[in-house]
Amino acid sequence: MPTYDFERYLNVRTASGPSFGPDGERLSVLMDTTGVPQVWGLDEPTGWPRQLTFEDERVSFASWSPERDELVFGMDEGGDERTQLFRLDGDGETVTPLTDTPEAIHYWGGWNADGSEFAFASNRRDESAFDIYVQGRDEVGDDAERVHEGDGWLSVAGWSPDDDALAVVEMHSSFDYDVYVLDLDTGDLDHLTPHDGDVRYQQVEWGPDGDALYLVTDRDADTTYLARLDVETGALDLVADGGDWNVERFGLDDDTGRFVYGRNVDGYTDLTVGELTAETSFREFPAPDLPGGIHYGVAFDGDADRFAVAVTGSAENANVHVVDVETGDTERWTDAAAAGLPKESFVDPRLVRYETFDDREIPAFFSVPDGADRDAEAGEIPVVVDIHGGPESQRRPSFHPVKQYFLNRGYAYFEPNVRGSSGYGATYTHLDDVEKRMDSVADVEAGVEWLRDRPEIDADRIVAMGGSYGGFMVLAALTEYPELWAAGVDIVGIANFVTFLENTGDWRREHREAEYGSLDEDRDLLESISPINNIERIEAPLLVLHGANDPRVPVEEAEQIAAEAADQGVPVEKLIFDDEGHGFTKLQNRIEAYTTVAEFLDEHV
Repeated sequence: MPTYDFERYLNVRTASGPSFGPDGERLSVLMDTTGVPQVWGLDEPTGWPRQLTFEDERVSFASWSPERDELVFGMDEGGDERTQLFRLDGDGETVTPLTDTPEAIHYWGGWNADGSEFAFASNRRDESAFDIYVQGRDEVGDDAERVHEGDGWLSVAGWSPDDDALAVVEMHSSFDYDVYVLDLDTGDLDHLTPHDGDVRYQQVEWGPDGDALYLVTDRDADTTYLARLDVETGALDLVADGGDWNVERFGLDDDTGRFVYGRNVDGYTDLTVGELTAETSFREFPAPDLPGGIHYGVAFDGDADRFAVAVTGSAENANVHVVDVETGDTERWTDAAAAGLPKESFVDPRLVRYETFDDREIPAFFSVPDGADRDAEAGEIPVVVDIHGGPESQRRPSFHPVKQYFLNRGYAYFEPNVRGSSGYGATYTHLDDVEKRMDSVADVEAGVEWLRDRPEIDADRIVAMGGSYGGFMVLAALTEYPELWAAGVDIVGIANFVTFLENTGDWRREHREAEYGSLDEDRDLLESISPINNIERIEAPLLVLHGANDPRVPVEEAEQIAAEAADQGVPVEKLIFDDEGHGFTKLQNRIEAYTTVAEFLDEHV
């Protein structure tokens, strides 16, 4: 198999975020053909797409009006996540700024039925709290009406079918949500989900008659299921159970009652398409024949005869497919380029489980390069241990150009879903909370021991790499188990939980303290587990990458860990991007960042 340079892999394109135009014929998608995601339009399957936005910054979403030839899109600046809203004419010729508060975040909440108004949540009044706003389609700047003043992290789930109310979700932490209905005439906010402890209420959609909300929840269960929440009584009734797996990625058309949901089965999406026949019963349609392993971003057309969905897999870069609801017939509408790389060169992982310190089994994806069998006895293959962020995230079998590059260059790739990962039930996700934080790092160590027993793996060439919370995991693994690692790559990672919590965005602090521990009550614990305070143990060379505009993990985390490690005599490289935030979205920055990673590992591994 020939080898290819990193730039080729980083030029593999993706298509996602579908939205149907009001005529039901046109489809908009987000594609990164220009190097950052922009809005593109298509009129037919695999037709020549038309670029509709021409911005230097990434577009985060686009939503067509239900009645007019226009859409709203969101865009931040330099990765700062302070999304502003814009109206775009359907021909792409005119862009109208709808908001003008660049220091604030705006969370899109959807169009009303005739597209005359839209709703959103914003922290423009108080950085630590989100209010609910309604704005006319032709209003701009400060014209929006604040219809509810919040004191927490609120978002709008959508308009009721009669446009008299909004469904509002409040997130207390990653595993604790509440749902409300906001009456737009009276301003009354009706709390539908009072509860004790942590309960998730997510993927909230209005039912066809406006008398209920359909949503995904784990109330009284370890895994999430699809349920009906009565707006008048607050009664919650089961619609579909995920069994041992989480129900996720739910979308419903409030005119027809047609819906789509997925079950997350060991990281792979198992898709169900149905139509409500009563409040909690439905008929099921044939399952669509979709490639890949992950399906997300469902959007129905105007009559709900079809839905569009983004599809990706380990060996499938993301593309948008359109599915006939009743037959399950599918057509791929986008043709996101694979940069001339032969798809047969992409490697699918093997799902494995390994035993950790408390006899628990940890799931992981393990990939080996072509020809690994020839080197099995020699133990010549280096391996990248790539640890996901979140921490309540999950490594899933989606396309990952960095992973495919390293596989092509002869590295194996190991992606553990250590305790604390989502996708395996609430109990598993809480196994790393607060004082149990370092148990998840011990799971990484157990994974390395499993790797060292693989005959093809070179035990002296094992790399730790991860981003965000995964960056903390890299630093913690390097300081807790220094003898295991040949090198570490920390991408937008947490080095010091105290300074991280002190400096992260005000709207996120309480949410993050619920996971990591409180500055007031758990400061000693947070200090003890912060890698910066154990830096004298580090032995492996370290590469640190960060975005200067990161609102989640401030860039000071990168500055301090690089300086402290250098003071210990550790070989350290640091790369900061002035126009990026929590991760790297611009193509040239991605090329520079990951080419630096490759060169760093070539030198040290």
